[in-house]
Amino acid sequence: MASHAHTCDTYGNNQLTDGRLSRRRWLARTSVAWAGLVPMGMLMSQRKTSEPKEKEEEEDVAPPEDLMREHGVLKRVMLIYEEAIRRIDAKQSLSPEPVKNGAQIIRSFIEEYHEKLEEDYLFPRFDKAGRLTDLTSVLRAQHMAGRRLTDQITQLATAASLKDPQSASRLREAMRQFIRMYSPHEAREDTVLFPALRMVVSKHEFDALGEDFEKKEHQLFGEEGFEKMVDRVASIEKSLDIYDLAQFTPK
Repeated sequence: MASHAHTCDTYGNNQLTDGRLSRRRWLARTSVAWAGLVPMGMLMSQRKTSEPKEKEEEEDVAPPEDLMREHGVLKRVMLIYEEAIRRIDAKQSLSPEPVKNGAQIIRSFIEEYHEKLEEDYLFPRFDKAGRLTDLTSVLRAQHMAGRRLTDQITQLATAASLKDPQSASRLREAMRQFIRMYSPHEAREDTVLFPALRMVVSKHEFDALGEDFEKKEHQLFGEEGFEKMVDRVASIEKSLDIYDLAQFTPK
């Protein structure tokens, strides 16, 4: 009987122990499963929550950055002008189309849009704050001089003018003056005027300027207006064989 009782107790204990072990195994497996699922669900939730924010952050462009990247379009047109000047000096073949198309981009995107933003939204705020007024005065005068030069370049960018040495020389001089003025002009804005913008406007006004700039761009050029201008400039560069950036690397 004792042996039987011992056997029963042992069996019962073993059964109880097995039951506990089985429960522990089940709980352990369930915990592991939930440990894998819950963070994954949280991760997916966080990913869904963060993706729109990341997209929004990528789309937001601060006013100074917006203006500076538009200066990139200006610089690339000036490179087109430089190539045209080089060809005129070397008496090489030059179609009037690259120069004329470059001048059209300057007129529509730089003078009638970019510079108007500066004149309507930036310069008055600096004047009101009594900051950098000497600089804004010179910048305004250079905008006017630039428009006169663009008129000359547009008028002289013809096949007949390029065939006439005197007219070609006038075209070359107008482009040269444009480059000489706008190189320091845009550099001074990038390094002095634009960085000081936060000092003369509130954070709310600063953010509102970005929205105003974007609305104006869409109104004049449609969606992705900046990207369209970059594509237009690239097309002109390709027509002059100056698009490949590697060719400018010193040997």
